[in-house]
Amino acid sequence: MRLSDCHNIGDLRLLAKRRLPWPVFDYIDGAADDEITRARNTAAFDEVDLVPNVLAGVAEIDTSCTIMGRRSALPLMLSPTALQRVFHWQGERAVARAAERFGLWFGISSLATVTIEEIASLVSTPKLFQLYVHKDAGLNASMIARCRAAGFDAMALTVDTIVAGKRERCARSGFTTPPRFTPSALWSYATRPRWALDYVFREKFRLPNLDTHVSEGTGRAVSIAEYFNTMLDTAMDWDTAARIRQDWGGTFCLKGVMSVADARRAVEIGADAIMVSNHGGRQLDGSRAPFDQLAEIVDAVGGEIEVICDGGVRRGTHVLKALAQGATAASGGRLYLYALAAAGQAGVERALTLLKDEIERGMRLMGVTSIEQLDREMLRQR
Repeated sequence: MRLSDCHNIGDLRLLAKRRLPWPVFDYIDGAADDEITRARNTAAFDEVDLVPNVLAGVAEIDTSCTIMGRRSALPLMLSPTALQRVFHWQGERAVARAAERFGLWFGISSLATVTIEEIASLVSTPKLFQLYVHKDAGLNASMIARCRAAGFDAMALTVDTIVAGKRERCARSGFTTPPRFTPSALWSYATRPRWALDYVFREKFRLPNLDTHVSEGTGRAVSIAEYFNTMLDTAMDWDTAARIRQDWGGTFCLKGVMSVADARRAVEIGADAIMVSNHGGRQLDGSRAPFDQLAEIVDAVGGEIEVICDGGVRRGTHVLKALAQGATAASGGRLYLYALAAAGQAGVERALTLLKDEIERGMRLMGVTSIEQLDREMLRQR
């Protein structure tokens, strides 16, 4: 299977599965407990049908929008995800360059494998930094100050990861960061020589935005669950979020809001945006899908704060459904991680080309020439 054989995100997932050792693939692909929420995140889009209009004169269309004060060529963001150089040696650099080429917002994680400063210097694309609040207050302050100095456009505080979800695939495989060649997975690593050679002989794996403060996950191998459960601040509350917004001083987003009550609190503390998200189903299994919650949150706070639907997006029509429901934009992580793992920057660009084509084709078939024309009159609950 070649990259040119990939015609949708599902194809890229299959190619990634072929090219990655299974513990690494399962880290991307897996989620919490029975993975019910992970599946629901995408399936939720199937519960709502599109109702197209015709004869609308769609020779010229405009797919652009404004997200958190910056123009985006598509109503799609690349969500921040951790450990990207584990999946492909190009890591965040590949995603950043692909985002620049397509004119999109993209985010990097606190657990990024490239420095804040390098990403800032690499591209002019709107950049989001995703902050995990650590028990080490000095580390939190350092990351905020570095993002401010580097000119990041927004900060997203992740609020749904007080403790780690139970990711059973990772427990079975023994996946750690940095990856360890465990006996149970040795054959999988050995039969993926291209990945193994890149990992062993290219730039040493590290988490450079953390390694001045902690060794876990960057100098010492730990599971993601162990990292989250020992390093993150379980005392984080709304006062913490308000203080971080103030310390940051720029465009501020809360990532992981799922209830109307929390959306209202986000407005009260002065957040500019919320990402309606359940962390890709990787935290609380059995929780609702972001798309399921979108309408009631938009009805409660739409117009006061930007609402981004994060998670489960695999098709351009998913993006259009989120917009019609009232979202400012849609976003996702796995949609480009599969592509990154499959073929680096070329893979991410392939994924974005496919999604761009699907969004444009979907708009023409819906009879709209700009995304502002999408509304709930074009949706029907199944």
